[in-house]
Parts: sequence; structure tokens; C-alpha cells
Amino acid sequence: RWEANPLDEEDCTLYRRARDLTGIEPVVAHNSYLINLASPEPWLYEKSLAALVEEMRRASLLGVSSVILHPGAHMGSGEEQGIARVAAALSRALEEVGPPMRILLENTSGQGTSLGYRFEHLASIFERIRQPARMGVCLDTCHLFAAGYDIRTGEGYSRTMREFDRLLGIELIAAIHTNDSRKDFACRVDRHTHIGKGFIGLEAFRCIVNDRRLANVPKILETPKGDGLRLDRMNLAVLRRLVGR
Repeated sequence: RWEANPLDEEDCTLYRRARDLTGIEPVVAHNSYLINLASPEPWLYEKSLAALVEEMRRASLLGVSSVILHPGAHMGSGEEQGIARVAAALSRALEEVGPPMRILLENTSGQGTSLGYRFEHLASIFERIRQPARMGVCLDTCHLFAAGYDIRTGEGYSRTMREFDRLLGIELIAAIHTNDSRKDFACRVDRHTHIGKGFIGLEAFRCIVNDRRLANVPKILETPKGDGLRLDRMNLAVLRRLVGR
């Protein structure tokens, strides 16, 4: 939905209490999938920008300082024009909602006319933003693989991370979505599956959980869910067995 019920003080209090009790830190929020800051349609572009600002304000009320966003789809207008629109919208949003709020751009699989499937796209957006220090990246492993970054081996993982570091800087990675892929390499299709059960395999995840540069980066499962937490526990157990190996 485009609209959300306003957060009242009781909502915020209950959330902060739960956060204190669980000790989960840091917390990041994910934007609505309706938002498309690359749209050439003025009505959708402005509606998307307003929705992003509202998401950022809601996160600020809860004390969540990072909001994850897909760059958007250019809808046939071309990558260069789409990138320019995304950067302009993000600059406006960061002016509307001040620090410590920051935006994390998520890499995409490249499905359709989506932007962000190449590191060059993200770098170009960052270069045009008026407050780049308030930006970061959420790296999604399924999206990486589907977009054509072969992380299945230690060598492939190292090569991919070197390329990211060259274009953006490893220090910009502020969150990781750890997901295997139901579709094969460079398919440009976004289909997540359980860790080690897809076409990526275990080696990429072994590299991630043992990469000291990423030790303090939150790693989030967007793997298939069932009733209760059984499947999440299964995926977490697989990742934990890879630590130190």
C-alpha cells in the first residue's frame, strides 16, 4: 500500500521495549516495493519520493537509522536517465529527513528494466548525490549471482568483492541479504531459496561469514518461510557451521 497508519507514541514505546528485550542491533528497515524513483512518469516519481520520505520519518520515530531501497526501474527510458532521477530523488529525501537517517541502496538481479544490477549503477548514483556520506549499500547474494557476479568459488567471491571495493568501497556495505538462488547464474531473475540448496552453493556463504571486513555487518535471511521459525533456524544453523571453516 502507498499509505500507512500513523505511528503513535504507544506503537513506538512497545517497539523500543521489544528491541531492548531482544538486544537485536543494528536494525534496518526495508522500503515498500511500490516505490520507483527511476520512473519517467511524473506522478509515480513524486508519489514514490513522498512514500520514501514517509518511510524514513517512520523509521526515525522508531530509532531505526537505516532504510533499504531498491534503486527502481527506468521503464524503458534508459539507464542513464533512470540513474539521474534516482540520485535527484535521494538527494531530496535526505534533505527532508536529517541525520542520523541514512539510505542503503540494494543491488538487484536486473529483472526487467531494474537499475542496480551492476556496481557501476550504484557508483554512478552515489557520485550524483548531494550527501553521499549518508548513503550505504545492502548487498543481496541472490541478486549478485543472478546479475552475473559469480560468487560460487573463493576466487569468484574475491574477484567480486575487489570490483565492489574498486567502484564503491567495502566500507559502504552496511547490510547483507544472505540468500541462495533458485535460478541459475546470470539469469537476471530474483528467486530466493535456502542456504546451500540453490545454484550458489555453500562456498560463497563460507566466504561471507569468514570475511573479517564484514564481521560487524548485519546479515539477514530472506529465505523461504514456513510456520514458526523452523526454516530460519535451519538456515542459521547452516551459516553458523561455516564460521571458522
